[in-house]
Amino acid sequence: MRTADELEQVLNYKFSSSDLLRKALTHSSHAHEHNLGPGGDNERLEFLGDAILGFLISDFLCQARPNLSEGQLSKLKGFLVSSANLVKYAEKIGLGDYLYLGKGEEKTGGRRKQALQVDAFEAVIAAIFLDGGLRPTRDFVRGFFRSQIEDVSETSRRISDFKSALQEDLHARGAGAVHYALISETGPDHQKLFTVAVVVSGETLAQGVGLTKKAAEQAAAMETIQVLKRESPGESHTSLE
Repeated sequence: MRTADELEQVLNYKFSSSDLLRKALTHSSHAHEHNLGPGGDNERLEFLGDAILGFLISDFLCQARPNLSEGQLSKLKGFLVSSANLVKYAEKIGLGDYLYLGKGEEKTGGRRKQALQVDAFEAVIAAIFLDGGLRPTRDFVRGFFRSQIEDVSETSRRISDFKSALQEDLHARGAGAVHYALISETGPDHQKLFTVAVVVSGETLAQGVGLTKKAAEQAAAMETIQVLKRESPGESHTSLE
């Protein structure tokens, strides 16, 4: 395990309160083993960091792309803050090497679990905000996302295929492969309406409707991405791993 001081150099931010950074890196397994009590892990910081990240990405997109519609902005934001996208930034800075984990989580490869790294990444964002305010947090987030926001055409291309984006998201969460199950076909042959469900590990996550099976699958994948984002990270990771 590497030290928090080393991580500060990687983050290019010096904390006034080292306790905030430590808490951002503390998994619930470590907090439980060391009797740190309620709020001793990074889950509350993760919750706050998720909200702060969403706000900052929305602000960046509105400033950088004034001609995009609300729908286009929502799709871009949804992709940028997804686990599938965040994990590459967490891995880039080797965040797993700095985590405080319980013995059981350590033995099962917790440092390499993408879900834990994404949680910690969001918690670090919150920690910087609480320690230094909005300006350094904005600079920190912008440093990671600048190229994606500037190259919005490439980002848009990646999110046009919701099935691929969902598979990336599920992989980042440690989940298995996704299965698309046809639920129903209604209407006359020349105007059928298909309903498709997204199933992962035997659990139905969401449904989508379309005039073709492919369209229904894309709609179901898009809805699933939104469902996973709305769920609390702890609940979604537990149900999918």
